[in-house]
Amino acid sequence: MADTYANPAPLGLMGFGMTTVLLNIHNAGFFPLSAMVLSMGIFYGGIAQIIAGICEYSKGNTFGFVAFLSFGHFWLTLVGLLLLPELGLSEGTSPGFMGWYLFMWGLFTFLMYIATLKKNRALQTIFLTLWILFFLLAIHDWTGIGVIGTIAGYEGIVCGGSAIYLAMAEVINESMGRVVLPIGEPAAG
Repeated sequence: MADTYANPAPLGLMGFGMTTVLLNIHNAGFFPLSAMVLSMGIFYGGIAQIIAGICEYSKGNTFGFVAFLSFGHFWLTLVGLLLLPELGLSEGTSPGFMGWYLFMWGLFTFLMYIATLKKNRALQTIFLTLWILFFLLAIHDWTGIGVIGTIAGYEGIVCGGSAIYLAMAEVINESMGRVVLPIGEPAAG
């Protein structure tokens, strides 16, 4: 039986990529954190990735299912960590404990990166740069050294940009019926 379902990965990748770029423009020091980033975190980084993950389940793609559902929930928890104290619903998270939150996401991302080693180079780039981003952000929170947060911001823009690239490569290549934007297919074997 032929698979007639659309590829949900570009939706999840765009939700991740655009939200990551926008948050890291803030982390790099260009703009203060605002409702725009929080809304993107809830609706595109969060909900759109969750929808993509559920669709990946239907296609039998365990990697996509775990990645999109996990990172969709990352965005929702991050927004919760920022908003719940503002709404008076909980205490704020200390920078040191926030560092552990980011470290755990970095550990998860590193393990997911290992799972990309037989996948395309574009996907490997996303997970490698995301792993680095989480660890830079954790180190920033643990040490309070501002320049590390700024470097993380620039690195996060690269990470998000790589996800946008892969999303658009998948859409454009499928639409054109040929490779327009290469993604570095893995070697056979």
